[in-house]
Amino acid sequence: MTIKVGDKIPSVSLRRMTPEGPKEVSTDELFSGKKVVLFAVPGAFTPTCSARHLPGFVEKAGEIKSKGVDSVVCLAVNDAFVMDAWGKSQQCDGKVEMVADGSGDFTRAIGLELDATKNGMGKRSQRYAMIVDNGVVKQLNVEKPGTFEVSSAEHVLSQL
Repeated sequence: MTIKVGDKIPSVSLRRMTPEGPKEVSTDELFSGKKVVLFAVPGAFTPTCSARHLPGFVEKAGEIKSKGVDSVVCLAVNDAFVMDAWGKSQQCDGKVEMVADGSGDFTRAIGLELDATKNGMGKRSQRYAMIVDNGVVKQLNVEKPGTFEVSSAEHVLSQL
């Protein structure tokens, strides 16, 4: 079952890079008491994700945060090392927090898994963006496979 507007974000452990190495972070820690824009991509360093999706949020992070958003979070079914390297290559520091859903637990829990095995990528996340307020989904924009429209930073900004 796919998560929908009004649903609470499930409690799942994710990972993010810290100066001491990869550390676990719970979804409760990421979302409780905060307004968060979360966007997910099928894979770090992939064409649309690297050329358009992540750069849009890096560019618009200040505007998004000026609308009362505490953090902008990028998630992919990749490990914390890959997410950290991708974030550094895209100058995300202080703008977009890079979070790894390495085993896809969060992605499965919200029902937004993408089967990309025929392309040699395994199970990944669908491309989407959501606005979450204190752990509750307020907006959910899931892309049709192969498209990039409703999960863009510009579209999310129009919803804030």
